[in-house]
Amino acid sequence: MSDNDQRSHTAHEGETQSEEMIPLQRCPHLSIKYTPEKGRGVFATAPLPAHTILDTSPVLVLSPTSTATHISHTELNHYTYNWPLPSQQRDSSKTQALILGLGSMFNHSSLRQNVGWTRDVAREVVVYQTLRAVEPGEELCISYGAPGQLTFVDAEAEAVRREEEEEERREVEGGGGLGGIEL
Repeated sequence: MSDNDQRSHTAHEGETQSEEMIPLQRCPHLSIKYTPEKGRGVFATAPLPAHTILDTSPVLVLSPTSTATHISHTELNHYTYNWPLPSQQRDSSKTQALILGLGSMFNHSSLRQNVGWTRDVAREVVVYQTLRAVEPGEELCISYGAPGQLTFVDAEAEAVRREEEEEERREVEGGGGLGGIEL
């Protein structure tokens, strides 16, 4: 048994992995780019039609013990997804999984989400695809969850809040909607 097989076997405590070949797909029109607002993210380098598969990312399912003892105390904790446990391991209903491939590089967007993802628990992969047509240079973003569920300050939501406050201030100072129009 190879080291990789042993790690996989050990991580599932007695479960046997399928011998099924899992095809991995990655769109060739993607790049990683740094932005000051969000750090590194995934960007389109060519037009992408709606429903384009961007990446099939294998996952490394972490035990609840490893997550609590080690992962939650490191930077890796920011790159894990909630993952359901197999039915035999019911000390908790979920654990964490580290998404390999591009999966952990997609940034969050609450306003301009253009990528959806599907978790395939049985095959231990996550498939990412575009929700709409995407233009070259556009960042590919997923939703990490509702605002109350986020463990970070949502940069987009904060920018929208500031814009709304500024607009409200201008309306108050200008007397409201049609205050600046002469009749």
